[in-house]
Amino acid sequence: MFSIVTVCTGNICRSPMAEALLRSELTDAGLAQRVRVSSAGVSDEEHGNPVDPRARTVLNRNHLELPEHQAHKITDAELADADVILAMTRSHRDQLQRRLPTDDARKVRLMRSFDPAVAESQADLDIADPWYGGSDDFDTAWEQITSAVPGVVSWVEDRIDAR
Repeated sequence: MFSIVTVCTGNICRSPMAEALLRSELTDAGLAQRVRVSSAGVSDEEHGNPVDPRARTVLNRNHLELPEHQAHKITDAELADADVILAMTRSHRDQLQRRLPTDDARKVRLMRSFDPAVAESQADLDIADPWYGGSDDFDTAWEQITSAVPGVVSWVEDRIDAR
């Protein structure tokens, strides 16, 4: 099974939103039985916590949910088993790559690098951190994630077809 892990700081905002949307879009693409999607954080500061209520509001508005979610720091096993790790920021990417052998570091990608509107322009590829903001900041992060997901689904589909 192809494995995707979305990663942010504490695993309560951006990465769970990306996880839920990717699961939904992969299901719509007929790939749910062939792709496993999970999320984690680079920090254990939110360990055991559910999805942030503001992120949950965004998910609910979009008819998505992660009722059993418990935040956790990405494990060495998750890093090793993942086919692709989607980091929300350059800082997350760098932290993850340092934990991997050199040959595996390339499987860490910035989530937003799959959004052709920003990837080609070399714009800031970080997904905005909504934690310190209000609902508008969560909407901005959601829009950035949403713009990247079709590219992720297409990329994954190509990788699965090539297997």
